[in-house]
Amino acid sequence: MTPFPPRTESARQRVYAHEAGDRDTALMIGLDFGSTTSRALVARARMERSMTTGRMEFGSPDLLYRSEPVFTPFDGEELSRTRIIECLDCWLEESGIDCQQIFSGGVIITGLAAEQANAHVIAQAVRERIGHVIVATADDPCLESWLAFMGNSLELSRQEPQRPVINLDIGGGTTNPALGLDGNVLAAGSYFLGARHFRFQPGSYHLLGLSRYGRMVFERLGIDTSVGEVLSKADVKAVVDFTVRGLEAIVTGEAAWFSDDGAGAGLCQAPYNEDVSPLTDDTIITFSGGVGELLYRLVMGEALPGTTWYGDLGIDICRGIVDSPLLSRSLYSHIPEFGGRATVYGLTLHSAELSGNTLYMPRPGQLPLHDLPIVARLTLDADTSALSSAVELACRSPNGACIQAMVPAGEYPRFPQVKQFGERLAGLLETIAFPEGHPLLLLAPQDFGKVIGNYATRWGQLPVNLMAVDEVPDRPAEFVSLGAVRNYVIPVYFYGMH
Repeated sequence: MTPFPPRTESARQRVYAHEAGDRDTALMIGLDFGSTTSRALVARARMERSMTTGRMEFGSPDLLYRSEPVFTPFDGEELSRTRIIECLDCWLEESGIDCQQIFSGGVIITGLAAEQANAHVIAQAVRERIGHVIVATADDPCLESWLAFMGNSLELSRQEPQRPVINLDIGGGTTNPALGLDGNVLAAGSYFLGARHFRFQPGSYHLLGLSRYGRMVFERLGIDTSVGEVLSKADVKAVVDFTVRGLEAIVTGEAAWFSDDGAGAGLCQAPYNEDVSPLTDDTIITFSGGVGELLYRLVMGEALPGTTWYGDLGIDICRGIVDSPLLSRSLYSHIPEFGGRATVYGLTLHSAELSGNTLYMPRPGQLPLHDLPIVARLTLDADTSALSSAVELACRSPNGACIQAMVPAGEYPRFPQVKQFGERLAGLLETIAFPEGHPLLLLAPQDFGKVIGNYATRWGQLPVNLMAVDEVPDRPAEFVSLGAVRNYVIPVYFYGMH
């Protein structure tokens, strides 16, 4: 795998010895396999209680290692398991970390790489290589959008909390937008607009390959160039203009552009703008992904590589964005800290939420637990029918399940509410004869996990495998995973976000 040309700022940072005896310190890793490039990041941070929110959080991280980006390895149309493992071994050796010390992290496979038939096999292989402390996922576009915002635009958003921020994470296969306000992501989506739908011989426009979405674009534009031929400069411009127009439609919320009758029909994977407020004069636009990285290199005065240096249209799309008054409105005024290198930062530093330490966890040895579907999100006063339906769904889920207990923002439940919810749940677990070893996770937003767990199991008398993890913020997701307990704290991962 050929590394990218060296940056003026070294991308390798040797890891410092991890203090294994410091139980308040967490070692985190992120692995990002995209349509064009792959990379790794290792960081270390203290687990501490936030003075602002009162929750357990990671403190300011120390970045211990950042790999050079490499081209994502393919064997024909499939990802190369062997070469990915070789790449992983190289990263682990360079970073000097002990995999046994990793507390949290994740691997994500995105864009065109996630569409390959063996993407989930690769995710599992990486998980097995590093250990079960991390979450491995493929083709979770809204999670990718969320991670990119958190890794790229979080601090900018917090610095100007009244101004909306739209981050466009533009890679080889997809553009993943996320809208945030004061550091909170309000909407996320994904569109098949990217640089690597059109593959070229580096240094030329000699066409080597087209994705199915690239063929769609050629058909819309009336381009009849075939693989093996040279794409004309006029057609290159037409493709770039089409892509830039699609990006503008995302930002302005023009859902019609991606409708069945629109120019971008078939290019929407997950719409983000259904309930989003229109673009305002105050909206900040930031970029991440491979194209975002190129943009900020240009902004910082670095020369861009030559024609199709990476074998795709990334450089051309970058220049097209600069020429768009709408898209380039914040390029020079709001530069993200990591210069567009977002997903791997978000994955490493923000993929896990930390639980509180008032857990109800009678069997900590069963952790980590992966892929528990969130079958219901219920208030503590939910009616018996809703609670019964949730328990029955959890009973039928083969790997166990999760129920989220919801509390209105700004409120703290009274003790009788928590007690009654737990007692009603205990009654249903008895009536339904919930399987003894079947994991049932309760997520609570505040510090009543131990209390609700005790009442839901009749103080440990019911033969059920119930866990209660508290002080976990609500996220609109479909699945949750738990890492191992450390210092009475558990990393909690959400995915399948919507």
